[in-house]
Amino acid sequence: MIDDPITVGPDLKTSKLVGRAQGLYGIASQHEVALLMAMNFWFVEGKYNGSSISIMGRNQVFNKVREMPIIGGSGLFRFATGYAHASTHTFNLTNGDAVVEYNLYVLHY
Repeated sequence: MIDDPITVGPDLKTSKLVGRAQGLYGIASQHEVALLMAMNFWFVEGKYNGSSISIMGRNQVFNKVREMPIIGGSGLFRFATGYAHASTHTFNLTNGDAVVEYNLYVLHY
């Protein structure tokens, strides 16, 4: 299970919190490091406060850029569709913590 902060920039101490990444992931492959991600980006700030974007797809975590589909949303993102690009900014081998940049390309009504 995940409930991670979504911030404008990569530094948790200085960057503004705009939402939470909430959901779950599990190992999706017996042959490589790949995850099945089911995740909501729930926004808590500004124009998108209370709205969410839902992502579900395969995440090959060691690829430089990973693409996952946007499968829906709520609030201002009702009927959302599109895709997300994820890229790892930093990864701590000691504790497993990662900072991941997501770029979302969304169509919605």
